[in-house]
Amino acid sequence: MKTLLKLLAVAAAFGMAPAAVAAQTATTPAAAQPTAAPPSDAISARSQASPAQPEEVSDPAIANITGEEPSDATVAKSTMASQLPTPTYIGQPNGTMNIQDQVTPIGREAAWFHNVLLLPIITIISIFVLLLMIYVVVRFRRGAHPVPSRTTHNTALEVIWTLVPVLILVAIAIPSIQLLANQYSPPKADLTVKVTGNQWYWTYTYPDNGDFEIVSNMLSDADAKQRGEPRLLGVDERMVVPVGATVKVIVTASDVIHSWGVPAFWVKLDAVPGRLNETWFKAEKPGLYYGQCFELCGARHAYMPIAVEVVSQDQFAAWVASKGGTMPGAVAPTSVEATVNSPITNPGAAGSPVPTAGGAATETSPEPTNISAGTATPPVSSQAATDSRGNQ
Repeated sequence: MKTLLKLLAVAAAFGMAPAAVAAQTATTPAAAQPTAAPPSDAISARSQASPAQPEEVSDPAIANITGEEPSDATVAKSTMASQLPTPTYIGQPNGTMNIQDQVTPIGREAAWFHNVLLLPIITIISIFVLLLMIYVVVRFRRGAHPVPSRTTHNTALEVIWTLVPVLILVAIAIPSIQLLANQYSPPKADLTVKVTGNQWYWTYTYPDNGDFEIVSNMLSDADAKQRGEPRLLGVDERMVVPVGATVKVIVTASDVIHSWGVPAFWVKLDAVPGRLNETWFKAEKPGLYYGQCFELCGARHAYMPIAVEVVSQDQFAAWVASKGGTMPGAVAPTSVEATVNSPITNPGAAGSPVPTAGGAATETSPEPTNISAGTATPPVSSQAATDSRGNQ
């Protein structure tokens, strides 16, 4: 009997038991397939059909490693925002050790906290300790002070070195807690974008706009130069959002842990398989802002750039239409991840389920699944392969 029970347990663990198979089939709903969006231009179509390989951006014989990077003005010409009368901002590394210019309210608050409060405090403390050490070394060396002092207590000194650090910590804690509160108390979202990390590319799904999906691959050096973008940062399909909109970003992964982030937005969040993490940003200046995967995710971790283009509301609507999507109100969104269907963003949403106990998945909080393969999804290689075309 015990042997039979062990065999049944092993069979169930491997999915061979009929009851287990029937239960899995009955309880696993069919996931809705996002619509694959058409490519934006000829460069994007070529990249989607044959994604750039590492040698195309790292081999000196092929890549433009020693060439000059394009200026912000050159990069701006490749954006839709360049058609606007306002200046087009480019968020890319500028070769300095300073934080990138921030274009979101949270980013500006965090930059002020770093530049105006933390750096002066750190500088003053470091200089004070250095001078104090130099004074002690010179003043109390053996030649100048042969008989050491036997002082063991100094009430005034002990009060000062206890009270001053406390005041410094309080001065840091108050704005720090305020920054955290603002960062993790987002306003009502105007748009939701689901970001999925894959080895080694990103996919962006727009549940508010017809649930279409775009696949974002790194551009080869040749394509990046043709489009006027920096190497290792340009992508064939960018994430596009309207300027001034509060964007809720749902981040997950389909294979290993990635991390999605854009320095100019002060946003960075881990993408964990089987888990939905959430952040937000509100870009206030039109332009093109670059980022990269911030979590070591395998052999091609360095080749997962991020590009977010911020455009006007009219340009965003035209871009959504070009991808086969619709603007909110034209067609009722069917995706449970849409902003209008969220019971948190919109408590009065029709059909919002009552939260259940025990952590069970609901219609608005489904169990994350692997990214679906659209027509434009590039081939994915294993860690042992040298490229995604199947060459060993």
